[in-house]
Amino acid sequence: MLNSKIIAVIKRELRDKLLSKTFIFMTVLIPVFMVGILALQTLFMSIDGDENTKLEIVSELDQARLKVDEDLAYRDFVKNQNYKISYKVMSAENFEDYLNEKKSSLLSGELTGIIFIPETALKDKSVQYYSKNPSNNSVFSKIRPSINKALVDIYFAEKSLSDTEIQFARDRVDIQEFRVSKDEGVKEEGVGNRILSFLFTFLLYLSLIILGTMVMRSVVEEKNNRIVEILLSSVDAKDLMTGKILGNAIIGLAQMTIWLSPVMLLISTSFFVLPPEFVVNLNPGQLLYFLLNYFIGLITFLGLFASVGAIFDNDQDAQSGIWPVMMLIMIPFFISFSMANNPDNSLATIASMFPFASIIVMPARLTLIDVPLWQLALSFIINLAVIFAIFPIAGKIYRIGILMTGKKPKWSEVIKWIRE
Repeated sequence: MLNSKIIAVIKRELRDKLLSKTFIFMTVLIPVFMVGILALQTLFMSIDGDENTKLEIVSELDQARLKVDEDLAYRDFVKNQNYKISYKVMSAENFEDYLNEKKSSLLSGELTGIIFIPETALKDKSVQYYSKNPSNNSVFSKIRPSINKALVDIYFAEKSLSDTEIQFARDRVDIQEFRVSKDEGVKEEGVGNRILSFLFTFLLYLSLIILGTMVMRSVVEEKNNRIVEILLSSVDAKDLMTGKILGNAIIGLAQMTIWLSPVMLLISTSFFVLPPEFVVNLNPGQLLYFLLNYFIGLITFLGLFASVGAIFDNDQDAQSGIWPVMMLIMIPFFISFSMANNPDNSLATIASMFPFASIIVMPARLTLIDVPLWQLALSFIINLAVIFAIFPIAGKIYRIGILMTGKKPKWSEVIKWIRE
């Protein structure tokens, strides 16, 4: 139960951190950082680095050579002369000798690569690429469509098909996704919820680590400066730890609410109209669950970080001792990203209801599929049970460790603290 001493500690944490320049700076910096990362990733992916590419396309079929040449001539990378392509026709037997002749040009970089289209490609669509950099996906992505088009055109040329029919055979299947839910019927699903799943996962991961590390360093600093001894003269260790954790959890919740305010605005008003592929299927109840789940997760992990801070006397030792707690955050983070292929796989389902992991995995899963109500309830109960299970342990470690200075304690000693 909250008492006046715990409330006093909470007010101290809020006064020192909620109105601090660091809080304001981090609240603004994190979204800017995320946008910057995505922008940089987009920029880096747009840089192919394949200017002045020189290719030779050798084919056993003169018809294939003509069609590839005809199609590539209209491509921008050929028009702007980033790619210079020459064409030859020869048999597979002669190509082996020709390749040996061109080996020095390939190794020196004078020639980027040689693509060989054998006659058998009309059966298996298998072509060969020779280069000192055979994993150049930039080349493959630009050249492959033209070669594929040429092979399809030649294959169907003798089958009395029209150009429209050939184009239909060439096009890939376009699958439209629709979410069927009990309450909201059928809605078209775009990439909006996938982006939101990534956003939730990244924000949870980043916030838990940043706030947890701040609390750990704060405890270490108070221990080194002997401030904790002054604080403990007016409040006991349990109330001090509880107040510190709740205070920082409130700060984290306020920060997360600010970060998610654009999402709240997006789902609560029709003022902003997104393209159909970016529409987000999310209701206020799910967003409220995310914030409540996040608050519980903060209390859980801040208790662990505070315990680690109480054990050690300096940041370096604390950083080496924090890895078990970090793994409880990192493993669910990786599981959440693995759900991109199938958010209802067995690993994701179990992890979304597993202690510690559910804090990160369940919100990501909830944005991608309709999670049964019993699974949400079970996840919530498990998270609460974890808090009640670890707080007595964390309290013992904090109460004993916060006043111990000098040599670095062994983990066996920490276990003895828990048993006392």
